[in-house]
Amino acid sequence: MNAVPLNKNQHALTKDRVVTILGATGSIGQSTVDLVRRSSGKFRVEALTAHSNVGELAKLARELNVKFAAVADEKCYADLKDALAGSGIEAGAGESALVEAALRPANWVMAAMSGAAGLKPAMAAAGRGVVVALANKECLVCAGEVFMRHAAANGATVLPVDSEHNALFQAMGAGRREDLVRVILTASGGPFRSATLAQIENATVEQALKHPNWSMGRKITIDSATMFNKALEIIEAYHLFELRADQIDVLVHPQSIIHGLVEFSDRSVVAQMGAPDMRTPIAHCLAWPERIDGPANRLDLAQIGQLTFEAPDPVRFPALRLVQEALVAGGAVPTILNAANEVAVAAFLDRKIGFGGIPLLVEATMSAMARQGNNKAPASADEALNIDYNARNVAATLAPQLALKAS
Repeated sequence: MNAVPLNKNQHALTKDRVVTILGATGSIGQSTVDLVRRSSGKFRVEALTAHSNVGELAKLARELNVKFAAVADEKCYADLKDALAGSGIEAGAGESALVEAALRPANWVMAAMSGAAGLKPAMAAAGRGVVVALANKECLVCAGEVFMRHAAANGATVLPVDSEHNALFQAMGAGRREDLVRVILTASGGPFRSATLAQIENATVEQALKHPNWSMGRKITIDSATMFNKALEIIEAYHLFELRADQIDVLVHPQSIIHGLVEFSDRSVVAQMGAPDMRTPIAHCLAWPERIDGPANRLDLAQIGQLTFEAPDPVRFPALRLVQEALVAGGAVPTILNAANEVAVAAFLDRKIGFGGIPLLVEATMSAMARQGNNKAPASADEALNIDYNARNVAATLAPQLALKAS
């Protein structure tokens, strides 16, 4: 069922690649637009979407001369239509418009919408059998088996955009799939890599948002601080590359230069390295199976001087323990873990629970839904979204209790 093309050269379409960007105004979308701008006309953009940033979406749509632009928020439709007046660009709003954007005649789709709202548009793109550059975690952590089976059944090519999974994909090209022994995802360790358990549990919002290496959105920055980002990446790798849970390891690498490693049966370990810049994996996906010039800084190992590594600590970072439990339990548990984490991070950013309460709320939600017998694996995108919805409600109900206990 694996739709990630290991050692294959299908969809060699760079010279006539038509691009759609789902989530064009987010950080991944903006980086993709930057690469398109630098491509000297190599890529044509068919459609763009955004959540509600009408001004930026309309500006990009006009600049890139797209044919269709859509916002998720239906209340923004009139504003978008007005902003595009006279341009000949069609406007749309709501879930159906996002799906329509994914169905437009592009042969390469960047699935960079955040949250569960990105699942159906990404599924629609995969259903057309095109190249889907996947940056939406929910496709795999909410509905990994459903999404990958759907992509494979329709002949779609799924390319991983996340720097770690893209690194694994590149490193896997050094050997045969049947000779792969394990993969290693690297983690920066975030802002609390060397902090004590007490310091982590009592961390403030401001401390948690100070990532040492990457400039990212608030949610993913908090995920890096808890290491739930790595937990979610383990789930993604599990589905993307059809791995067993015991074939996926995590290594703390503070410099964020090595993004992923693959070990083969002869004990060769192949690593992918690069300066921490998301435009590198995006450029790899945009031009695959070819290469284009990338704007990231050239890697200077002599200047860096040394690369260091540490084993992750599941006591200080219980997300790594919880994800292993979720994969062993299987079914809907990975979906529940992701949904509960979303609620927990939002509650922390709103200062309703402490930093140490994030993994506690995730674990409590997993336990509560297990007691309810709600752990059956989703068989469709709608079922996955229903599980996600229910898990969020359970987590939201438990959050005030958790805050009360901590006070």
